[in-house]
Amino acid sequence: MELQMMDELYDKNVKCPVCSTDYSTKKVRTRALRLIKQDEDFLPYYQGENPIKYRVFVCPNCGYAAYEDKYNAISDQGKEEIKRKISSQWKKRSYGNVRSTDEAIETCKLALYEGQILEESRLYLGTVALNIAWLCRLKGDVDQEKRFLKIAKDFYEEGYYKEDLSNTSMDEIKLGYLIGELYRRLGDADNAVKWFNAVVTSHNSYSNPNIRKMAVEQWRLAKGE
Repeated sequence: MELQMMDELYDKNVKCPVCSTDYSTKKVRTRALRLIKQDEDFLPYYQGENPIKYRVFVCPNCGYAAYEDKYNAISDQGKEEIKRKISSQWKKRSYGNVRSTDEAIETCKLALYEGQILEESRLYLGTVALNIAWLCRLKGDVDQEKRFLKIAKDFYEEGYYKEDLSNTSMDEIKLGYLIGELYRRLGDADNAVKWFNAVVTSHNSYSNPNIRKMAVEQWRLAKGE
C-alpha cells in the first residue's frame, strides 16, 4: 500500500516567494486519479490518495501557505505581512511528505488564516474553508465539518453579492447552487430552497445544464426536508 501511494505522488520543487527558500512538496500524479464518486457539494472521492490533501503549499522555513495557483501571486506588502505576523512566530516544520488527513487540515487552516491576513477574495477563502470541511468529512468529524461548511457558506454568500466572478472558475449559477447546497447540509431548508429556486429560474442556468439538473434535484430534496 505504501509503495502504491508513493507511486501516486511526486515531488514538486518550489521556491518560497516570501523568504526564497527552496523546498519540495508532494502532489498527486494526474494519471493516478480514479474518481469513484462525488458529493453534491463537489467533494470528489478517489481510489487512492485524494489531491485535495496536497492543494496547499507550505514553506517549512517561514510558514507562508497558500493554494498552488495563489502561491506566487503575493505582493511585496503581503510578504512583509507574512514575515511580521506568521514567520516571526513560526516553528520550522515540513508538510512536504505524505500527508495525513490531520496534516492536510492543518495546511488548509494555515492557508485560510493567511488568506485573511492578505485580504484574499471571499471566493478563495470560501474554497479553502470548504476544503477543510471536506477533509473533516473524510475524517468523520461531523462537528468540525459543519463549522467549516458555515464559514465557507458565509464567505461564498458575501462573494456572490460583492465580487466579480468573471475571471474565476465559479460562475454565478454554480456558486448559487453551491450556497444552496451548503445551506441544505447545515439544516436550513428554507434558504436552501431559495437559492436552488434562484438557480433553476435563472435564464443563465440553461448554459450549465448539469448544475441546473442538480439544483432541481436538491430543491426537491430540500423541500422534503
